[in-house]
Amino acid sequence: MPYATPGSSDYLELYPERKISYFKNPYILGVTAAAGIGGLLFGYDTGVISGALLYIKDDFDDVRNSSFLQETIVSMALVGAIIGAATGGWINDAFGRKKATLSADVVFTLGSVVMASAPDAYVLILGRLLVGIGVGVASVTAPVYIAESSPSEIRGSLVSTNVLMITGGQFLSYLVNLAFTEVPGTWRWMLGVAGLPAVIQFCVMLFLPESPRWLFLKNRKDEAISVLSNIYNYERLEDEVNYLTAVSEQEMQKRKNIRYMDVFRSTEIRNAFFVGAGLQAFQQFTGISIVMYYSPTIIQMAGFNSNQLALLLSLIVAGMNAAGTVLGIYLIDHAGRRKLALSSLSGATVALAILSAGSYLQSSDPTNRTYGWLAIIGLALYIIFFAPGMGPVPWTVNSEIYPEEFRGVCGGMSATVNWICSVIMSESFLSISDSVGLGGSFVILGVICVVAFFFVLLFVPETKGLTFEEVALIWKKRARGKDYDSQNLLERGSQF
Repeated sequence: MPYATPGSSDYLELYPERKISYFKNPYILGVTAAAGIGGLLFGYDTGVISGALLYIKDDFDDVRNSSFLQETIVSMALVGAIIGAATGGWINDAFGRKKATLSADVVFTLGSVVMASAPDAYVLILGRLLVGIGVGVASVTAPVYIAESSPSEIRGSLVSTNVLMITGGQFLSYLVNLAFTEVPGTWRWMLGVAGLPAVIQFCVMLFLPESPRWLFLKNRKDEAISVLSNIYNYERLEDEVNYLTAVSEQEMQKRKNIRYMDVFRSTEIRNAFFVGAGLQAFQQFTGISIVMYYSPTIIQMAGFNSNQLALLLSLIVAGMNAAGTVLGIYLIDHAGRRKLALSSLSGATVALAILSAGSYLQSSDPTNRTYGWLAIIGLALYIIFFAPGMGPVPWTVNSEIYPEEFRGVCGGMSATVNWICSVIMSESFLSISDSVGLGGSFVILGVICVVAFFFVLLFVPETKGLTFEEVALIWKKRARGKDYDSQNLLERGSQF
């Protein structure tokens, strides 16, 4: 019988009884859920500040009177996330995915305490910076930890579960915002309770193992086999261990003194990073940060002035985001990454056109609530189309397109790109809206969606159903123009 790479489509055709489905192994789901708390922290921090900002302005006059200070409070967490993501890749490679997660939890908890007790806007900004560092490290670590612990046939769905935790965290943040609207200290409670999930994850992670691929790379084979035995049955376990042993020996030779600049010296790694970083950039430049950070403000700008109503409508938007991500979990391993991203961007472009039209009409006739509702419908449609596709696809693709020796470094660099773009969007949105109007802002986002569509169409390969090593062959083909048997792999990736 011909040899096939464990986990590949050929292997699973030869041994269909060894295929693992999403709900078949409770251990994998448990590891995914625990690691995904990092995504929950990511999402909660993204969503909570949008509601808290409404009440921070009531407490601090300097914040109320300065759009720049408001933007800084929002975006300082993103500055911290840039720092966390930039260092997170190195922390992951040097100390492991587990220790990286634990360190992120400690920093995040500290930041939550500082925010909740802040006597002025500037201490609050410091707390936002600390929380951002924790979120940045977690944003690099969670997708890689989940991907390296996942069978290839359900890797996309499991990594997308982390994105579900992000959107679930955003939904939870709006629930918390509504719960504390009538409580003394409103925004302090909203920001302070963020530390609780971090404490829970810290405690749970103490009892979970390290990523098996990282353990193999560090020549800790016995520990890696112990972890893999919880994932695979005996027959497939033997194949996986033999294969990973051979692969890890090659990777340990390659891994000597990997540096950031090495990413740009290799054509195939450079091409992979271009795709990964491009997806992360377009995820932000197509507007999701604006919608999640400023949705209550956008709703108020559309003519709905009540804080409570703005938060309630934002809660509905966040709920739709979470529901869309659940759909994405199913589609990403069935429709594939590329088709999902293309359909997502197409729908988001139409939704932004509706949102822009509603905003323009409402600004010309503020007394007509119909125009305000048209803008809200556009906002809801944007989330409906964005959430299943451009929400999970960039994180999933980035967790699987890099060779093991570059996965931490490239993952950290691409996450850093994501956070830098998020800072640009959140720090400029209010100022651009003041300059060109709310409708004009969404026209700009619609144009970027069109550009992103063609980026995906031209550069992003389909990786559904491929092992890490099979994905690497795609980049070799693109870089060197040789066969490497990768044409068949590409076809299998789109048909599996």
